[in-house]
Amino acid sequence: MASLNLHRVYIPTNARNNHYILAEFKPESAFYDRFDDVESAYQRLARKLFALCDEYELYNVQLIVNDKLPVVRYHEEAYSLQTDKQILFFYNPKYHEAHKIYSDEGHQARKIRLLFLATGDELRANAAAFHSKVKRALDALQTQYEEENISFKVRDHQHLTYDIFSKIKGHRETYGYKLRSLYPRYQARNCSLPETHSEITYVTFSVPITRAIKTEYQHLLRPGDYGAFYRHIEDMLLTTCSQLQLSHVGFVADGRMPIIRNSQIDKSAHNRELQKLSFDTSLVDGQTHTIWDATHLCDVMHFVLVASDSDNKDAGYGKFMNNVETMVRRFVTQLPINPEKQDVTMRFFQHISYSY
Repeated sequence: MASLNLHRVYIPTNARNNHYILAEFKPESAFYDRFDDVESAYQRLARKLFALCDEYELYNVQLIVNDKLPVVRYHEEAYSLQTDKQILFFYNPKYHEAHKIYSDEGHQARKIRLLFLATGDELRANAAAFHSKVKRALDALQTQYEEENISFKVRDHQHLTYDIFSKIKGHRETYGYKLRSLYPRYQARNCSLPETHSEITYVTFSVPITRAIKTEYQHLLRPGDYGAFYRHIEDMLLTTCSQLQLSHVGFVADGRMPIIRNSQIDKSAHNRELQKLSFDTSLVDGQTHTIWDATHLCDVMHFVLVASDSDNKDAGYGKFMNNVETMVRRFVTQLPINPEKQDVTMRFFQHISYSY
């Protein structure tokens, strides 16, 4: 029993759950040729897509044709926000449903993205069934666009979000998770995925640079020169990770938000808003990405802990997650953070992607 408990992580029962699938394709000229304008092509696609979604009971689906990256978060109110590079979707899976197209007039998309948001209760328990519904919808859509030869890249995203200090704030009820890898979970529930696929599992947390932190580290904060402060935070992070054998680490403090990818399918890159970090989980000696701007004091510091291949146990990622929780607690207790009043929000992500 003790051995089993090593591979379980006990997460607060008020943790928020998200699950979404992003299917994208690059439209070729044949996709647009039979229409007078791009809007007509998109409206045709939307009609076909949303009709299939009704048929396969997919109730919250967004068609994105303005080349912006979707970011999904839990919220009690349903709304979306757009920046130059992103669309942020906030929703509660229990209640919110929508079929909508996001486009910019006259813009011809380099990539067309179909965003399927899971709805209902028990998202993790029903994840394989949701994925199977999406596959059936994509099969039917490919058949209807047979002449256009549409080929999808499918990315399945699941995450659990919770405050690591939830118990200190009075919420003591927890649930034990083994956090098994997505591929065997789906196979066991008769949702077959291609053998050729990539997976990545990781945790993120963020720390805002508050007034208390500025006061604590005022000796390291000089106008236009914040390198000493960032190096101090980086050293604290890497030392604490080393103590827990966490070898794949990211630190971003340049005003951009980190996007995590497996190096099998993506290389590190960035734009004005996003910093893509590509990790090779097979590296035995680990991998570190630290990106900060010494001339600028950012508002929020972002931290990433990626599971290596050796962390993928038959029993799941529970042991990895226990190490991560211990590391985060050790790290943040070195900072002027009050756990009774401040949240330190952790997000446990599991991604799997493949060509369809």
